Order: sequence, then structure tokens, then C-alpha cells
Amino acid sequence: MQVPVGFLGKLWSFVSFVPFFVLLLLLGSIKAALVGPVTASIVFFGSSAVIIGLWPAHFIWTYYCVLKTERIGLQLKILTGLLLPLPLLLLPVLASIGSLLGGTGYGVCVPLMATFEAVGEGVTDKLTHCFTDGTVSAMAGACTVVRDVTDFCFHSYFSFMDDLIDKMGDNEEAPLDIKLSYLPRSMVVALIAVPVDVLLISAVALWKSPCMLFKGWQRLCEDLVGREGPFLETVCVPFAGLAIVLWPLAVIGGLLASFFSSFFFGFRAGLVAYQEASFQMGLAYMISAVAIFDEYTNDLLYLREGSCLPRPKYRRADIMRECETEPAERQQTGHHKHRRTLPRSKTFMQTVQRLRPIQIWDWFFRSCELNGRILLSEGLITAQDMEQYITNGKCKKLDTKLPCWCIFQCLLRSANSDSDGLVISDHVQVTTLNWPKDRVLDWLLGPLLLIKDQMKKLEVTEDEEMCLRKLIMTSKNEKPSDWDDSGFPSDDNIKRGQLQSIIRRLQGIVAYMSRVPSFRRRFINLVKAMYLEAIEAGAIDGSRKVKADVADRCAEDIAGSCSSTDTPANIHMV
Repeated sequence: MQVPVGFLGKLWSFVSFVPFFVLLLLLGSIKAALVGPVTASIVFFGSSAVIIGLWPAHFIWTYYCVLKTERIGLQLKILTGLLLPLPLLLLPVLASIGSLLGGTGYGVCVPLMATFEAVGEGVTDKLTHCFTDGTVSAMAGACTVVRDVTDFCFHSYFSFMDDLIDKMGDNEEAPLDIKLSYLPRSMVVALIAVPVDVLLISAVALWKSPCMLFKGWQRLCEDLVGREGPFLETVCVPFAGLAIVLWPLAVIGGLLASFFSSFFFGFRAGLVAYQEASFQMGLAYMISAVAIFDEYTNDLLYLREGSCLPRPKYRRADIMRECETEPAERQQTGHHKHRRTLPRSKTFMQTVQRLRPIQIWDWFFRSCELNGRILLSEGLITAQDMEQYITNGKCKKLDTKLPCWCIFQCLLRSANSDSDGLVISDHVQVTTLNWPKDRVLDWLLGPLLLIKDQMKKLEVTEDEEMCLRKLIMTSKNEKPSDWDDSGFPSDDNIKRGQLQSIIRRLQGIVAYMSRVPSFRRRFINLVKAMYLEAIEAGAIDGSRKVKADVADRCAEDIAGSCSSTDTPANIHMV
């Protein structure tokens, strides 16, 4: 189909689109009404049961870790001990409400969106998919959500707490503590700022909500009729009509988000008062917060630049910097006067060039799969290791050392290729420009680039790389003398110590990554798939009863799980 040209063509395209959209919306709504309650029940009862069931253990263990840790000073421990019961007591209630709302939203949105996706390009037998997509898959997805919540409660939480009670090293910073004399000032500022910011920010959001509603409708209608913007790729775009219908819900969601975020603005005013040790600075942030929010919404809605509301300075460093630069600016006159230049806004093409977070995760798990097969063939990973991980959920060689080697190999390849970023395949290189905008991945990019530059200076040879693979999988890597009888080509203890330091840092990064809820689910499925492939290839003898039981369990889990670890076509591991 071609994009309609002219007024009559666009009008006919819009008129012919309406009944098609209405039928899809009706079918999607019926599916949502049938599947939604089941999906919401699975998420609500499953997640609530896990969180409430583990709540006593979490309550006791949180208190124990806070009192035992060396990373928090005595005064902060006392304050935390007094304030901690409130959020811990509210946790089951908030978790139940969140599970109900999340399950309801998931149960309604997935069948509705799947119905519209079924008529997209590249889908065969569209009629069958319109009726079936988003039904069984939505219920399976709800079970996956419960499983991820379980992984977070059983694994991620205790992993965070273990880090909290770890002993501090000699080179680490002093314990985090507070000054009790600053607290009364901060609490007074917070008590004043919270109601003021909630009222003013909510008023600004409510005042601009009609603009957001009509501007959004205008843009979506233009895209629908003119086939422009994000709807250019597919001419028959039912999502355009769905977006128009659901846009008021997006506006309401924006209002609710503004209301809840205003509380954090108010509490941050108390934090600023504590950090700057000034009552006036806290009040200044209370006023500036409204101007910051107003400027953000103006940029979002393409309204006037900046904000007409007052925005006083709330940091002493900013005030001092302004006082130092003001005399120099007064000397400039006419067109020589300093003017603030706005950065160029990113175009749509620049935005789509960014990799998606799922692509980075898919590369990572694909890399673990390929390297796992190689290590299994070389005997660095054994059947006992995989059986231990499948049955107990813990095996340092698999859940820590294997991912560590994959990241180490990527960094080494990037360092040897003189790349500015990370080379994750023959044709894909990630840098700060195309790195996904994801908080978890943003935290990883900076340290990985620094480690890559450090490895570039070490000039690791091919012989050393082959030996490092064995050392990462089998050695403790705690001190240079651990490698004395390993056959490592270099006798330079400084180089050995630096490489061991890099390995330990990468193991810490892997431990952080493993706390992401979906990480354990995908990694366990990966190990199970490797185990079954090894049995089929004859690399593992599956005749023993223990191995047969593990294999049967793996086959059942793999058959019931979705192939979410498939690598996209644009990313292939070497």
C-alpha cells in the first residue's frame, strides 16, 4: 500500500480505517475482559503470596543487617532503626495494591495490544492470530511475572543485604553517617515543602493537562491521516487509532505521576537543607522545584522556553560561581555578551539508532551460551556444575565466572580493536551515543569503558588470553601468587595483580547484574538448554537416575518457557 496523497486520499484513508479499527478494538476488549481477570488473579495472588510469605524473614533480616553493617554510622543506625518499621509494615499492603494494579493493567493491555499486532506486516494467518494472540501468552506472561518477583525476593534481596553486611576494606570510604544537629532544620523544611510543592506542582500539571491532551490528539491525528512520524513504516496502522483512544488515559497517568513525584520534590528540599546546612537553601529549592517542573513540561509540550516562575539558587557552589563570573560578564557588551545556547534536539532517526536494552541483554545471554558450550567441550564446565546449578540454583562457576569471562572477552576484543566503545559483534559497536537509555545499563557502561582502557594498556597477548580463560573459571584470583603454577606466560606480578583486580571487578558487576529479576530466569533456562544439548550430543551421559531426573525437569521447563533468549537479527556473537 502507498501513502495517501492529497486531501481526498487522506480523507478516504481515514474513513476506511475507522470500521477496521473499531472491530479490532471490540475484539481486543472482549479478549481483555475474558483474559484480564485470570491474568490479574495470577499476578495478584502469586506475587502477594510470595511477598507476604517472606515478609517476616525480610523484616527480621533487614533489621539485623542494618544493625550489623559497618557501612552506616551509629547515629544513622539509630535513626534508621526508629524509622524502619513504618515502610516495613506498609510493604505487604503496598505490594498487594501494586500486584493488583499491575496484574490488571497487564491483563488488559496485553490482549488488546496483541490483537492489533496480529494484523501487522509479516504476520501470516492474521484472522487466527487476532483471536488467539494475547490469551494463553498473557497468562504465561503473568506466571513469568510471579517468577521474577519470586527471584527478586529470594535472591536479589538477600544479595543486597549480603553486600550491606560485608566488611569494609582499608581503602573504602568512611561509614555513612548524619549530623543530628542538622535534622531539626531539615525536618521543618520538609514539613513545609511537601504540602507547598504538592499543591503547586499539581496545579501546574492540571493547568497544562488540556494542552497535553489536545496537542497529543493533534499530533496523533496528523500521523494517522498523513502517515508520518512513528506510523510511517506500516500504512495500515491500527495502533494510531488505539493511541488516540487511550491518549486521555496517558494524560491522567501524567497527572498522577506529577502528583506522586511532587512528594519527592518536597522531601528533597529537606535533603538540600541538610546538605547545605541552611534553612534558606531548603526553602529556595522548594521554590525552584516548581520552576524546574514547569520548565520540564514546557520542553515536553514544545511550549515557551524556560519558565516564568522564580528559580532561586539553592546550592552555595552555584552562588559562588555566579558571583565569580558576574564581573566578567559585565565587561561584555552588545553582541559579545554571553548567551546561553540550547543543545540541538535529537531527531527521530537519531533516536532509533540507539540500541534497545533487550538487545544488550540478548547479546549477553547469547555470549554466555556460546562460551558455555566451548568451556563444556574443554572440560572447564562439567555436568556436575550444571546439575548443581539446576537443582540448587547456585554454582559460582556458572552464575559468576562464566558471565565474567564473557564480559572480559568482549572488553579484550574492544581493546585490541582500538574501539571507542564496546564491540559486541562483527557489525555492532556500542558507545555513549547508541547505548540504551536504561538505568541498569547506564551504571554498567562507565566502569566497563574504564576497564577496557586499562586492559588496552596491559597489552594482553593471545597466549595470555587462552590462559586467562582457564584462570577465570578455576582460580581464586585473589593475589598474584595464585597464578604461580598456572602456566601464565607473564611473570610480571604488577600485570598479574592488575588482571586479577579487573577480574574481581567484573565478578562484582556480574553480581550486580544477577539482581535484575529476569536475569536468573533467563540464565537458568540457558543452563538447562545447554544441559539438554550436551546429553543429546553425547557429551554427558544421561543414563544415571539423577541425570535423567534433571534432564526431565529441564525438558519440561524449556518446553513451557518462551524462547526469549533468541538473538535479534542485527546482533550476532562472534
